[in-house]
Amino acid sequence: MELLKKKIVECGKLLDGDIIKVDMFLNHQLDVCLLNEIGKEFKRLFPSDKITKILTAEASGIAVAAIAGIHFGIPVVFAKKGNPKNICKDAYTAQVYSYTKNTSHQIRVSREYLTPNDRVLIIDDFLANGQAVKGLLDITQQSGASLEGIGIVIEKGFQEGGKIIRERGINLKSLAIIDEVKDGKIIFR
Repeated sequence: MELLKKKIVECGKLLDGDIIKVDMFLNHQLDVCLLNEIGKEFKRLFPSDKITKILTAEASGIAVAAIAGIHFGIPVVFAKKGNPKNICKDAYTAQVYSYTKNTSHQIRVSREYLTPNDRVLIIDDFLANGQAVKGLLDITQQSGASLEGIGIVIEKGFQEGGKIIRERGINLKSLAIIDEVKDGKIIFR
């Protein structure tokens, strides 16, 4: 998706530890016009009318998933972090490690919002080592729902997450794949 790649190059900042900071348009301050185009692109890439739910993780995946949900015309469910009191104890849970925060946390989805009758599209903002997606896959499996695919806005192709998911035969589509960062420049696949 050329519009996204252009925005990454123009606005993205490279930080130590292979962190690509795009919070000025993707996951802190939001460029809603760009997010709208991203939502349209996910609908084009996953045209199935069988998809009944979009699943994402709190917090940075919510904006992308919500706008995609408008284009699909379906509900969006997000896995909440921690153990909030407003979700019953009867929930699907998974442990997720955050590379950028260097912490592990539990995510959970109430059983009333994800059922064996659902056909799930997982959407998230970033894919690096695949820990968040792994947690969402675990929750999808626990619920008995069918996985229709995974849509990622930015994939770090130089880390293992995408490779591991594709080797499992999962339909993974990333809108921008960064193969490397060299001499302060982002190189796309």
